[in-house]
Amino acid sequence: MTNKEIISTLSALFKQWANEAVQKIDTLPRSGSDRQYFRLHGATRTAIGAYNPDERENRAFIGFTKHFYDKNICVPQIYNEDLLQHIYLLQDLGDSTLFHQLQAARKANTFPDLVIPFYKKALTQLAFLQIEGGKELDYDLCYNKSTFDRQSILWDLNYFKYYFLKLTKTTFNEQALEDNFHAFADDLLATDSDYFLFRDFQSRNIMLHNDELYFIDYQGGRKGALQYDVASLLWQAKADLPYSLREELLDFYIQTASQYIDIDKNIFIQKYYSYVLVRCLQVLGAYGFRGLYEKRMHFITSISFALKNLTWLLEHAPLPDLPVLRNALERMLKSDTVLSFSTPKPLPEKTNLTVSIKSFSYKRGIPDDTSGNGGGFVFDCRAIHNPGRYEPYKKLTGRDLPVQQFLLEKSDILSFLNHVFSIVDSSVEMYLSRNFTHLAVNFGCTGGQHRSVYSADTLAKHLKEKYDVNVQVEHVEQERKNWVN
Repeated sequence: MTNKEIISTLSALFKQWANEAVQKIDTLPRSGSDRQYFRLHGATRTAIGAYNPDERENRAFIGFTKHFYDKNICVPQIYNEDLLQHIYLLQDLGDSTLFHQLQAARKANTFPDLVIPFYKKALTQLAFLQIEGGKELDYDLCYNKSTFDRQSILWDLNYFKYYFLKLTKTTFNEQALEDNFHAFADDLLATDSDYFLFRDFQSRNIMLHNDELYFIDYQGGRKGALQYDVASLLWQAKADLPYSLREELLDFYIQTASQYIDIDKNIFIQKYYSYVLVRCLQVLGAYGFRGLYEKRMHFITSISFALKNLTWLLEHAPLPDLPVLRNALERMLKSDTVLSFSTPKPLPEKTNLTVSIKSFSYKRGIPDDTSGNGGGFVFDCRAIHNPGRYEPYKKLTGRDLPVQQFLLEKSDILSFLNHVFSIVDSSVEMYLSRNFTHLAVNFGCTGGQHRSVYSADTLAKHLKEKYDVNVQVEHVEQERKNWVN
């Protein structure tokens, strides 16, 4: 389905639900999947529109959501759906996540006091979700696997082996390591696994809305052990929680879950660290694939935090006896490739990076770069269907709603901008990591009035929401005319 078709079908679905037309659509940042999200604004209501070509994943998410919602678990409400078109509408929970709160608390020197209550609230809701929410759930809806079984564990371990261990050029005995993987799976499966396993329970998937925590992104859920999700949250690499706080929160979770089932604390903790290790290896596999293989800077900068977790585990945690795996991990941590990531290099808290975004008309030429850095990106919008060819739009600009609706519904501008976001994001992340001070981005079209103006404004909004950077916008052609919207 093209972007025009997605926008059109989502707009129809929104009007059917809200009984009012869509007036504005914002494209939300994409994750590592094929799912696309949009914020749809009507006159009085908003919703999140989702498009996902994977029908089974959609059915899992919608089925789980309706089940949890009926159990009074804080998940987004499903407003409307059309699974034949692979689309659905969700409650708009805003943009603030627990991870954002964590970052803000660190910047304001209010960590951990401001954050601990949020984490305890999340763990309280998690225990209920796993134990009570998992009851009477239709596990036939599960996407890929209905249980976190041996095959699931081996997939994760081999993901790590192929996309991190091998990419760091660590040598190992393939068969001996495979034997250790199976022994590790035996250890993990010797745990009560009759609960709902969220699968990616981390602070980026916990939304803060109207003083409540809401869970999202659980479509990969299945039956599994309680320890896995606790490990995912407390050992999230970039959250980088102090180890003493992780212990405190683990103890709080065990006390909370014990209200629902009998838990032997010593046995729980012993198996917990096994799940911390398998989760840590799975995360390194993901970072290796997205970072070392796909060269995406955001994931590369996260590797050091995951390595820090792994180092602590090998030195302090009560792990199962897996000598071949341990030996491979210890040699990997000493390899030249891994040592280059060994010191965490978070992005600076206060950045001096300014992103200068301009729209212009090709009739007058590409704008000069006054920073002295010799230019930057120039994106040509002239291949996009031009509203300026039609009389109703000739005196309007890319900041006027009718022009925006035209571009969203009758052009491929969203596909164009998604590519732009990917390219510019990579440069922004690299510039931040190297403390550069200026990046120029220019959008040109025939008259500098419609397509380039909309593109410049949309990129500016995207960067302001995603990064702590200074964004300057200049619409060269329109400002020459002393424009008024």
